[in-house]
Amino acid sequence: MSDEEHHFESSDAGASKTYPQQAGNIRKGGHIVIKGRPCKVVEVSTSKTGKHGHAKCHFVAIDIFTAKKLEDIVPSSHNCDVPHVNRIDYQLIDISEDGFVSLLTDSGGTKDDLKLPTDDTLSAQMKSGFEEGKDVVVSVMSSMGEEQICAVKEVGGGK
Repeated sequence: MSDEEHHFESSDAGASKTYPQQAGNIRKGGHIVIKGRPCKVVEVSTSKTGKHGHAKCHFVAIDIFTAKKLEDIVPSSHNCDVPHVNRIDYQLIDISEDGFVSLLTDSGGTKDDLKLPTDDTLSAQMKSGFEEGKDVVVSVMSSMGEEQICAVKEVGGGK
């Protein structure tokens, strides 16, 4: 045995961030990875097979975190990466002055690693509901190692 210590950087459970799906089976409203980004498909068009080729799928999709429009053309018989997208609701506990939010998890713990959303209307809705003492529930979307607050709803009345 060697005296060297092995150090592994990865700390996830080994679950893949994506799964393969045939391009011809991906529909509008589904998800796809384009240029390494998780996207929601807004338009799919399929061209006919050529003399010597495959039918091609043309995807137009919006990045779920940055809202940028991305496009890709893939042969319909080939596999595409589809991201695992999760949405979890948390209750808002606190908004710190440096722009981070403190959220209550289902298990009773706190989640303190998310910033206020870049979307000004969502941020304003979170701040106003929090200042008025309302119960604010935020939806956090996570995919491919990224997380972002994507929706806010107020539950019940204030003080």
